[in-house]
Amino acid sequence: MAAQDAPVCQIISFHDSKTSPDPFFELSPQCLNPTPAPIVIDNGSFQTRAGWATSAAELSSLLLQFRSVAARSRGAARSETQIGNDIPNLEPLRWLLKSQFDRNVVVNFEIQELIFDYIFTHLGINSEGSVKHPIVLTEAPCNPLHCRQMMSELLFECYSVPYVSYGVDGLYSFYHNNAQRKQQPPHTGIILSSGYHCSHILPVINSRQVTTNGQLLLCDFQSCVLKSCHLKCFKYPNTHQFPLKKLCCSVLCDVNFRLDAVNCKRVNVAGSQASSYLQRLLQLKYPGHLSSITLSRMEELLHEHSYTAVDYHEEMEKWRSPEFYEREVHRMQLSFSGKLPSGCVTAEERQERRAQQLRRLQEINARRREERLQQDQERLDRLLAVQELWEDGLLDQFHRSLVELNMDSAEELQSYIKKLQLAVEQGRQKLLHSDGVEGKTEGLEFEQPMDEGDGVALMDSDFFEDMLPQKSNMAQPSFNMAEYHQLFVGTERLRCPEILFQPSLIGEEQMGLMETLQYVLARYTPEQQEALVSNVFLTGGNIQYPGMKERIERELLAMRPFQSHFKVTMASRPALDAWYGARDWALEHPPGEALEGWISRQDYEEKGGEYLSEHCASNIFIPMKIAKPVPARSAEPSVTAQTSTGASAAITTVTSSLDASSASLSADVTMVTS
Repeated sequence: MAAQDAPVCQIISFHDSKTSPDPFFELSPQCLNPTPAPIVIDNGSFQTRAGWATSAAELSSLLLQFRSVAARSRGAARSETQIGNDIPNLEPLRWLLKSQFDRNVVVNFEIQELIFDYIFTHLGINSEGSVKHPIVLTEAPCNPLHCRQMMSELLFECYSVPYVSYGVDGLYSFYHNNAQRKQQPPHTGIILSSGYHCSHILPVINSRQVTTNGQLLLCDFQSCVLKSCHLKCFKYPNTHQFPLKKLCCSVLCDVNFRLDAVNCKRVNVAGSQASSYLQRLLQLKYPGHLSSITLSRMEELLHEHSYTAVDYHEEMEKWRSPEFYEREVHRMQLSFSGKLPSGCVTAEERQERRAQQLRRLQEINARRREERLQQDQERLDRLLAVQELWEDGLLDQFHRSLVELNMDSAEELQSYIKKLQLAVEQGRQKLLHSDGVEGKTEGLEFEQPMDEGDGVALMDSDFFEDMLPQKSNMAQPSFNMAEYHQLFVGTERLRCPEILFQPSLIGEEQMGLMETLQYVLARYTPEQQEALVSNVFLTGGNIQYPGMKERIERELLAMRPFQSHFKVTMASRPALDAWYGARDWALEHPPGEALEGWISRQDYEEKGGEYLSEHCASNIFIPMKIAKPVPARSAEPSVTAQTSTGASAAITTVTSSLDASSASLSADVTMVTS
């Protein structure tokens, strides 16, 4: 029974998996006929995924999946840049790696262009100067207009794509899983999405259509209020006009759910912070293996060996038990060679080293004794020469010599000569004794010289006796080289995922994921809160820890009122469902006559690069025109005045035309922007 209950040691080796280059696919005719198939790109900050949106079975799966990094040495040509899976091992090139992201927003469009080149080349698109396929691309929630403008400019100007559609990865995953579960629209819920750089809380409110007295009110999301459905046009603040009939049809037919952008929140804690935290913890714990504790291995530990504690403090108390520790700790085996490192020697080698050190010290002691004996002999000869002056009657020279020797009388000189003669004799005897009897250390000792300026300290004879190899019946403990190269990963398995709920563990002064969720829910009415928590959806690569769903259910139970209902669901493939959701959306909404969610080249040229055609999985587009300040020129006042006059005239003309068109309408248009 005791043998059955004995803890089993889990010794696990790092995979250290190396990526292989992606294959170059040939462009299938099914991607061209009858119309060019859209290319779906999940542009993630950790991994980029790409493939075709086509009904063909062999092309409906994900084709490319690689890290969103590029490595290029300084001064190297563009063709020498390594992208994604072309880099077999990231660690040697870690200092060269560059990403197109700053947190979760694309800011480095030079790297983004290299990523696009990599995708189009491997998908088999070899057309010069243009890509004739529509692009479905993911972007960050509440993506800045400038970043979208630069992305649209890159796609339309550099690649001449015909259509572009932008969507949020978390909403695509929500869209895909609702379709898999065959839930009928409209959908309401709240999405908890955690990726590589940030985590997001995205409330989704369904569009309840309430029609009273010929008025259509979309009241569950803060978008717009349309009155009087017989209006001929709908005016945006930037004077772009859209037919109201088409607008109403798109709102009524396709808006199954809508992102409430006002109440979306971001938490700047995710997978990259957990990896860095785990690396710091293990490097402090094992300072002898700093080079072996790499970020790639820490990501492997997070993905395969970490878990989320349902009750963090209770779980930490369990780790105090030695039996629980031995059973749950993961021993990660590092690679090592059979050669023993310095300081790790056997008992025989240790004894041999002690004997060698003893012989070396004996030689040093004998050499110093000879030097000291020679110095004493020279000093004795000098004193004897001074004594001869006194015996020869040369008193003047004798007294001058005494003054130089710092002596007062001849008696003191005689006493000093006797001491030196005795010291010289003893030194000769000890030198002869040490030469004749090797290995004996009873007589070995350093003596304090009479001249204290040489700085040689006294050494006890027991010092040498302790260093002698001594025979003992006690068994010497054997050194286990394999155990020395093991990383014991214990409480780190749950401490690193915990930063998602307690960012203060890594020094971040911000709310955790569940505190932020509670703050977002507090901004809604009790009825809306009940509808939101009835569909809490978890997605993202950093949400895949075992126990994450149970932890969020426990936190919601403590957060919500007594006997209230809620439901937490996990994405079927948290890291991949964003791409599959974007593919499903592209298959159901092909670019054609109904351009709901698609931005054409004409839209880009007329409405600007920041324009967004909204759909069920996109951000909310709030048009904004930021006027660029024109510096006034003092040297040309007439030109400035003329320009101002022309601008005023233009504004007056536009205002007049707007007033004329407004007078022809039977009702006003009210726009509520969030």
